[in-house]
Amino acid sequence: MSDFRRTPVLALALAGFLTQFDVTAVVVILPSIGKELGFGISGYAWVMDAYSLAFTAALLASGALADRFGRRLALLAGNVVFAAASLLCAVSWDGPSLWLARGLQGIGAAFVITGSFALIAGICPEPGARARAFGLAGIVSGVAMAIGPTLGGVLATWPGWRWIFLANLPVCAATIWIVPKLVGESRDDAGRPIDPLGIALLTLALGLVIESLLSAHQSPTRLLAGSGAGGVFLALFVWQQQHRAVPVLDPALLRQKAMIAVSLLLITVSVAYWAVLVYLPLFLQARFGFTIEWTGLVMLAATFPMVVLPPYAGALAPRWGWRRLFATGLVVIALGDAVLAATFLDALAIDPLWPVLSGMAVIAIGAALVQAQLSGAVVALAPPAQAGMASALTIVMRQGGFAVGIAGLGATVSSGYAVLFLAAMAAAVVGAASTALLGPRSGR
Repeated sequence: MSDFRRTPVLALALAGFLTQFDVTAVVVILPSIGKELGFGISGYAWVMDAYSLAFTAALLASGALADRFGRRLALLAGNVVFAAASLLCAVSWDGPSLWLARGLQGIGAAFVITGSFALIAGICPEPGARARAFGLAGIVSGVAMAIGPTLGGVLATWPGWRWIFLANLPVCAATIWIVPKLVGESRDDAGRPIDPLGIALLTLALGLVIESLLSAHQSPTRLLAGSGAGGVFLALFVWQQQHRAVPVLDPALLRQKAMIAVSLLLITVSVAYWAVLVYLPLFLQARFGFTIEWTGLVMLAATFPMVVLPPYAGALAPRWGWRRLFATGLVVIALGDAVLAATFLDALAIDPLWPVLSGMAVIAIGAALVQAQLSGAVVALAPPAQAGMASALTIVMRQGGFAVGIAGLGATVSSGYAVLFLAAMAAAVVGAASTALLGPRSGR
C-alpha cells in the first residue's frame, strides 16, 4: 500500500477510533456512573447493551443507506450523531437518559464503521493492499481498546466521568474537518434495499433475550417468557430473510459447517472475553478496593496483549491452520477464566492479586490469537459474491454475542464473581469444541 493511500486509510481508521475507545473506557467508570445516577448491575449492563443493540440494528440499515446516498456522507453523518450522543451522555441525569444517549451513540458508530470500511475497500481495491489497509485499521482499533480503560480511569479521577464523553467532541470535529480533504465520495446507485421489518425483528429478538436475562434473578418465569419470545422473533427474522429477494443477512451463509463454527466462535469470544471485560472493573474495585485510576491501570493486563499479539497470530494462521489456532485461543481463554474463578478458593495460599492479574493476561492472550483472524475466516469461507454480507455477519455476531454475553454474565453476578468467571469459561469451552466443525487444514 503506497504512502498516497496510507494517509486517507489512516484518517478513516482514526474516524472509527472513538467507536472502539468508548467501549473499554466506559467499563472502568460504570461503578461511578451507577453510584451517581442510582442504578445497579442491570443498569450497568444496559449502559453497554444499549450501545451494542443499537449498533447491531443500525448496521443492517447503514450499509444500504451508505451505498445509496454516499459512503463518505454516511461516515460524516454517523460522526455527527456520535458527537451529539456523546454530549447527551455527558449531561445525562438518570439511567434512562444515559441508556438512550448510549443507543444513539451506537447508531452513529454503525454508520461511522460502515462508511469507513466501505471507503477503505474503495481506496484499496487490490486484495493485498486491502488486507494491509484493514490490518492498519485493526491496529488503530486495538490501540483504542487497550488505552480505553487507563485513559478512562484518568479522566474519571481528575475532571469526572462525564469528561470521557466530552473528550469525544474535539476528535469528532477533527474527523469532520479532515476526512473530506483526503477522501472522495463514492456510492452505488444499484445498492441493496433497506429492510425495516428485518431490522425490527432482529432488534426485538436480541432486546427480549437481553431483558429476560437481566431480570432472571427476579423471576424465572420472565426469563423463560422473554427468551421464548426472543426465539420466536429470531425464527421470524430467519424466515423473512429466506423469502426476501435481496436479504440483509442471508441464512444460507450458515448452511456450511465451517461458517457455523466461526459464528459460534465469534459469539463465544464475545462472551468469554469481551463481556468479562465489562465486569472486571466492578470485580477489581469490590475485591481489592482499587480506585478508578488504579483500576484503569490494572486493566491493561486484560487489554494490552490485544495490541501486540495479533500480528503473531497472523503469522501462525498459515502454519497452524484456523482449526488449531482457534482451538488454542479458546482453550487459553477458558484457562484464564478458570484462573480468575480459582482465586476465590479458600485453599489459595498466596495474595489473590497475582493470580487475578495472570488470569486477566491469559484471557487477553487467548482473545488476541483469534480476534483478528475470525473476520478473515468468515470472508474467506463465504462465496466471493457474498463477501460483503459475510463481513456484516461478522459484526452482527460479535455485537450480538457481546450484548447477550453482558446480560448473561450480569445475571450471574448475584451468585458471585466466581460463578460469572465459570460461566465465561463454559462459553470458551463451547467455542473450542465448535472448532471440530472446521476442516483440519482450513486457513492454510
